Amino acid sequence: MGIIKAVASAVSGALADQWLEVIEADNMGDQTVFTRGVAVRKGSNTKGTENTVSNGSVIHVYPNQFMMLVDGGKVVDYTAEEGYYTVNNSSLPSLFNGQFGDTLKESFNRIKYGGVTPTSQKVYYVNLQEIKGIKFGTRNPINYFDTFYNSELFLRAHGTYSIKITDPLLFYAEVIPKNENKVEIDEINEQYLDEFLEALQSSINQMSADGTRISFVSSKARELGKYMADTLDDEWKKMRGMEIQSVGLASVSYDEESQKLINMRNQGAMLSDPTVREGYVQGAVARGMEAAGSNANGAMAGFMGMGMGMNAGGGFMGAASASNMQQMQMQRSAAQTGGAAAGAQAAAAPAGSWTCSCGKVNTGKFCSECGKPAPAPAGTWTCSCGTVNTGKFCSECGKPAPSPSGEWTCSCGAVNTGKFCSECGKPRQ
Repeated sequence: MGIIKAVASAVSGALADQWLEVIEADNMGDQTVFTRGVAVRKGSNTKGTENTVSNGSVIHVYPNQFMMLVDGGKVVDYTAEEGYYTVNNSSLPSLFNGQFGDTLKESFNRIKYGGVTPTSQKVYYVNLQEIKGIKFGTRNPINYFDTFYNSELFLRAHGTYSIKITDPLLFYAEVIPKNENKVEIDEINEQYLDEFLEALQSSINQMSADGTRISFVSSKARELGKYMADTLDDEWKKMRGMEIQSVGLASVSYDEESQKLINMRNQGAMLSDPTVREGYVQGAVARGMEAAGSNANGAMAGFMGMGMGMNAGGGFMGAASASNMQQMQMQRSAAQTGGAAAGAQAAAAPAGSWTCSCGKVNTGKFCSECGKPAPAPAGTWTCSCGTVNTGKFCSECGKPAPSPSGEWTCSCGAVNTGKFCSECGKPRQ
């Protein structure tokens, strides 16, 4: 039993007058991975056996569909090419591989019909489109060692991923439950989701080992998809005929302790700046005065309490402020020293020297660092013979200097601005 390509004219014309069945895929949504074929038009054959595809029936296969003809639970023929096919019980399998080339033949040889007389004939379809929107979320926080924070942090990730079926025969044999007529991805995803989350943890740990900062993980969805592909694709392709197509991270969050460590590290980085520290000190004093003024026992009592507090902690506050001021003064002094050094270097440059675009100070005609020529002095011009001049005529060949506007006079008398005379076509001399 097998299938052969149907003639288009027969499908559109004479077939309408015959009793044979026309079979198409049942409703196939974007989450459907597998469905049966149903007769969209039944002819006058009322003596046929149920679950038997009549000899001569036509099967429709649309884009991104893989059709299998099944006898007794075993695949006897298939096609990955869209078109119309006629069932021929006397023919051998035609095996239309389509986009999969010869890779399907190996899978077919492993699961093909074993030669027993069949009692049930059915048509099934596998969805070859990308199956999108499969939700995932980490049940427990994933550990992530961040070299920037030098700490073991923990994060949670939520989002969606998509799969694509790469070997529909293997997928049918290993993934689809037996005797099912229609399968949605959510019905079979529980085990694969566990494997996905294990691979997700391994991939995130690999990102940690590669030195990616934890705060960058949410923006690395594309790279994460590649990590996932490296982790899962070989296993899923060989065992189940499917692969991870993409991973989308909707959110990445940290557990409470990790968030505290991140906040503390960020505050420390900010307070390493003496100007920020001094602002913090002055702000603390201002907040203390505001709190004292709003004291429920009266402003005077509040300021007295603040005074005692200042006596107790004033030494520390004063020392902190003095330290901040000292560091800020050192930074300003360093900046002034750097500016003065640059000025001194410029003042110390010998007369007649020039500074190249690379920063090197030179006295010769060429830069001693990069070899660039010295810029021409102001008011000079270069003759076509190569001589640099300052007067109105070339000291080498006697040609006149070009006019400031770039005009020149041809020997024919025409005044031009381009490289060739607009009157006679002679080149500029």
